Amino acid sequence: MRERIFPVTPENIRRAAEIIRSGGLVAFPTETVYGLGANALDPKAVAKVFAAKGRPQDNPLILHVASIKEASKYAEVNEWAESLMQQFWPGPLSVVLYSLDEVPEIARGGLDTVALRMPSNAAALALIREAGLPIAAPSANRSGRPSPTTAETVADDLGDAVDMILDDGQTQVGLESTVIDATEKSAIAILRPGGVTREELERVVDVVDDFEAEEGTDEILRRSPGTRHRHYAPALPLVLWNGENSTFSALALDKRWCYLGLTHPPDGAVETIVFKSLEEYAQKLYTSLRELEICEAEVIIADLPRESGLGEALRNRLKRAAGR
Repeated sequence: MRERIFPVTPENIRRAAEIIRSGGLVAFPTETVYGLGANALDPKAVAKVFAAKGRPQDNPLILHVASIKEASKYAEVNEWAESLMQQFWPGPLSVVLYSLDEVPEIARGGLDTVALRMPSNAAALALIREAGLPIAAPSANRSGRPSPTTAETVADDLGDAVDMILDDGQTQVGLESTVIDATEKSAIAILRPGGVTREELERVVDVVDDFEAEEGTDEILRRSPGTRHRHYAPALPLVLWNGENSTFSALALDKRWCYLGLTHPPDGAVETIVFKSLEEYAQKLYTSLRELEICEAEVIIADLPRESGLGEALRNRLKRAAGR
């Protein structure tokens, strides 16, 4: 409901913090996507998040905090984790650690670990500090849909299931945070690529294992949202293109098609969105998928970017949106 959208002002942040403390739900901006926030220490409030999103309860939430010191109240912060927090917080990095008892089981998805993040968006930090508690916040959309990067998208997806939406315009990064597992003392693992790239992490730590490439690691991947259930999917079927013209006609399957990507496709698209850079592709991916799903087409074709840098996270989201 549009009447639930309020601009970011000190007064509205105070109102939103009161809603959080009272057990309600507030959608708020971060630098990645908009989050659906609740008091992370209140199991009843956290349950409302799962209900509003239609989210499976075995899918853990990320706790948003305002400092490394605050993170240590809810998890066993080891030296690996602290060095990464000092380097990348505030920012789009979520760190999975062994949880302390203060975090309710429902927020952890029934696990003994918890993911923590300190966002860099000024409104998000102000809300956390004003609330005076950690905020559990997955993306503020119906589960399975493209994540919201504007307040209007939150309203479209969640309607009156959310008590208040704080509007800070289009998010900066556009993809969810990178999630790493830092429970081990000798290595970290990338569970979900995101706004902090593999290359950036490898400049800080010696080893970054990719558990997704290993067999029998479902229990480790469970520690992160966005790794097992289908996510990010538009209403139209999404197929992926490797940039070779010889493969394009097979992808279109004689259907009306629209397109998004970094390179121009062959002629014939109902609608085309071409981005100027990887950063723009990431920032506008979800809004573009929502835009194209209502065009006069039967299928969306998406250009798969190179895998290095932010391209790794983009490929991850596109593959999951396509149902892979």
